[in-house]
Amino acid sequence: MIASNTSGRARVRRHLVKSLGVVAALSLAVTACGSSEPEAGGDGNVTLSVTVWNLAKTPEFKALFTAFEQANPGIKIEPVDILADDYPEKVTTMLAGGDTSDVITMKNVTDYARYSSRGQLLELTDLVKSGDTSKLAGLDAFNVSEKYYAMPYRQDFWLLYYNKKLFDEAGVKYPESMTWDEYAKLAQQLTKTKDGKKVHGTYHHTWRSVVQAVSAAQTGGDQLSGEYSFFNDQYATALGLQKAGATLDFGTAKSQNSDYRTMFETGATAMMPMGTWYISGVLEAKANGKTDVEWGLAPMPQRPGGSDVTTFGSPTAFAVNKRAEHADAAKKFVQFAASKAGAEAISKVGAVPALQSPEITSTYFQLKGMPTDEVSKKAFEPDKVVLEMPVSDKTSDVDTILKEEHELIMVGDKSAADGIRSMNDRVKNEVLS
Repeated sequence: MIASNTSGRARVRRHLVKSLGVVAALSLAVTACGSSEPEAGGDGNVTLSVTVWNLAKTPEFKALFTAFEQANPGIKIEPVDILADDYPEKVTTMLAGGDTSDVITMKNVTDYARYSSRGQLLELTDLVKSGDTSKLAGLDAFNVSEKYYAMPYRQDFWLLYYNKKLFDEAGVKYPESMTWDEYAKLAQQLTKTKDGKKVHGTYHHTWRSVVQAVSAAQTGGDQLSGEYSFFNDQYATALGLQKAGATLDFGTAKSQNSDYRTMFETGATAMMPMGTWYISGVLEAKANGKTDVEWGLAPMPQRPGGSDVTTFGSPTAFAVNKRAEHADAAKKFVQFAASKAGAEAISKVGAVPALQSPEITSTYFQLKGMPTDEVSKKAFEPDKVVLEMPVSDKTSDVDTILKEEHELIMVGDKSAADGIRSMNDRVKNEVLS
């Protein structure tokens, strides 16, 4: 995906398409997105409501909305801003209560599986089938029995962020290719007290994917299977780091609603596994003078013995509410977001678009503030990107159980062995039976 490396760019596009099972992708021209007339209110204009999270800290939304409004003067975007941690629960409640917000942002495929299976989203198969669908990574994740209820506009995967200054102060070499054991030792080495404040060697956010999705990706485990012994090693690593004080403990992070951006941008952690979506956030914070962090990227740590880099990721999409007040205009927005014009808009602020092309990739890596060292570039060339969570009619129920047991393990209410045993029993008895 590096502009100066054509073969590497082509390789990562192939791996993204292969690993997510993409058999179709999108390359819609701007003219295709602007061909139909929007729904109009009494004054000839439409105000389109779009659910988002943390609008002030998510520059891709503002960039996309501005580009769409410029291309469609008769439509104005009204964001429905929701706290990121509250987003899934809030949107679930909204839809169940008959909310009429027009466009619903699908933060992950688990939420998509929940809403589409409940008949809360408008079918968009006509949009998917109406254009050239050859370059939209992640589209197949939204295929439900050959029907589509969302279209992806962003394609992310996980890598490792690090603070160069904290490495320099510790006299430690910047991270490159590491095993999880090497990563854990490095995190302990970088943990210290600075100016009376604890600086952790790494930070693991509270999402279960930090442990479970990466474990599934790197072991070949199936998160819908009802058998979760493949989580063992990753829990040992996560709990070991927590016990050693090399990462903020889960209970504290959860009770304080810890913000991963704040952790990294204030220098409270030297490393942080996180998705590529955060690049746009750190670039914006740097540009606005809100952080002075000097940062770089490295590939996700790997299990020992392998030569390839395997990570996990997920597309982000827009869907139309089944009860949308302005369904036609909403569909027009969804189509625009997945088009070349939408991809160009978000790539300019550092978000990784689902639509892939050499021109868009070139624009992305010319952004001011992007790391340009070879290891950072290598981080954008994983050999395999596995879908964060498989999509099925059982995804939502399984996800709920895995999340509940994950939290019990991480706060110490259950051992990893007991928690995994509970996962096995509950998924088999409550979902699969």
